[in-house]
Amino acid sequence: TDTKFSHKRFVETEPLLKDLKLTIGADGTGEVSRAFGVMIEEEGQALRGRFLINPDGVVVAQEVQAPMVGRNVKEFLRQVKAWQHASKTGEVCPAGWTPGKKTLPVNTDVEQMTGRVGDYITIDEIMA
Repeated sequence: TDTKFSHKRFVETEPLLKDLKLTIGADGTGEVSRAFGVMIEEEGQALRGRFLINPDGVVVAQEVQAPMVGRNVKEFLRQVKAWQHASKTGEVCPAGWTPGKKTLPVNTDVEQMTGRVGDYITIDEIMA
């Protein structure tokens, strides 16, 4: 819900962002915040939200935080890579998956996979 001017000032004055190429949108009317369900009407401001939208226009991941807590950019980038990999290969990326880590077998029968993820990957591998 910030204006384009406040975003511009933030990007220009924050040294942390100096080497990043960013596109930041403004939502002065709150229309986008309302559409994504992050507007706090009583306060006239939005929760901090980030949404990963696939090429078909479907939201495949989201993170929403209260205004005093920032979003996890590292996790967002990991999810982008995981969704790109899964979309390209059809493989299933388990929790915490990063390029080069094990994927789960492609299986459309949920009953066959229920309770069997540990046959393919360990909790240590997920947490590594």
